[in-house]
Amino acid sequence: MNNLVRTAIPVLFVLLWSTGFIMARLGMETAEPASFLLIRFALAAAVLLGIIWLVPSSTTKAIDWRQVAHSAIAGILLQAVYLGGVFAGVNLGIGAGLSSLIVGVQPILTVLLAALWLSEKLSYQKILGCVLGFVGVCLVTAQWSQVDGALSLHGLAFCVAALFGITFGTIYQKKFCHSLDLHINMATQYIAASVFLLPMALWWESFNITWTLRLVLVLAWLVLGLSIGAVFLLMWLIRVGEAGRVSSLFFLVPPVVAIEAWFLFAEPLNASVVAGTVLCIVGVAIVAKPAPRKPA
Repeated sequence: MNNLVRTAIPVLFVLLWSTGFIMARLGMETAEPASFLLIRFALAAAVLLGIIWLVPSSTTKAIDWRQVAHSAIAGILLQAVYLGGVFAGVNLGIGAGLSSLIVGVQPILTVLLAALWLSEKLSYQKILGCVLGFVGVCLVTAQWSQVDGALSLHGLAFCVAALFGITFGTIYQKKFCHSLDLHINMATQYIAASVFLLPMALWWESFNITWTLRLVLVLAWLVLGLSIGAVFLLMWLIRVGEAGRVSSLFFLVPPVVAIEAWFLFAEPLNASVVAGTVLCIVGVAIVAKPAPRKPA
C-alpha cells in the first residue's frame, strides 16, 4: 500500500466518524438510545454476514473461535458500552461539550495503557502531542458547554463508562483480535453488542420509534457509512498501527464536528474553535510522527 493511501485512510476515517455525531443528533429526536443502537448494530451485522456469505475468502473459512470470543468482548466495549454510554449520557441531559470532553480523555488513557499492556513506547513526543490535542478539544468544546437542565450524575456515569469502553476496547482489540478476518471481527462485534443492548432496550425503554424518511436515511448512513465504513477503517488502523497513535485521531473529531455543525446548522465557528482545531492537528501530527531512529 503506497504512502498516499496510508495518509488518506486516517483522514477518511476522521471525516466518516465525525458524521456520526451529526447523524445521531438527527436520529435521536425520534428514537431512544438503546433501541436506536440495537437496530443499527443488528442491521450492520446482517449486512456483514451477507458479505461474508456472498464473498467468502480463505480467511473467513478458517475461523479461530477463540479470537471470535475475544472479538465479542471487544465489540461490547467498543460498540455497546462506548456508543451506548455517550447516547445515554446525552439523553439524560449531559451537554455535547461535557460529553465530548470526557470521551476526549480517551487518547491519553490509551497511550498510557498501551505502554503498560502492549509495550508501546511512551515518549515525550506522544505525551506532548496528547496534551496539545486535549487542550485543543477543550477549546473546541467550550462553546458546547451549556448543559440542558440539571447536571445528571447518572448521565456523567454513562459518559465515563463510554470513556473506559472505547479505551479498553481499543487495547483489547489490538491485543487479542489482531489476526481475525475484519469482516468476521466486525460482524461478531455487532452481534455481541446487539445481544448486550437487547435486554436494556426491552427493560428500560418503550421501544417506541417514530419512523420517518429522515430517520431511515440517518439509519442507513449510520449503518453503511459509520458501522461498516468508518469502523472497518478503525479496525484496520488498529491492526497495522500502534493503539496510542490510532487513538490520537479522535482528537480531530470534535473540530470536524464543529465545522460540520457550522455548515449544516449555522452554529458559531469562533476563534476558540479555530485555535482548538489548530492545536488538535498539531497534537495529532506530533503523536503520529515516527520517533527518530537511533544510529546503529
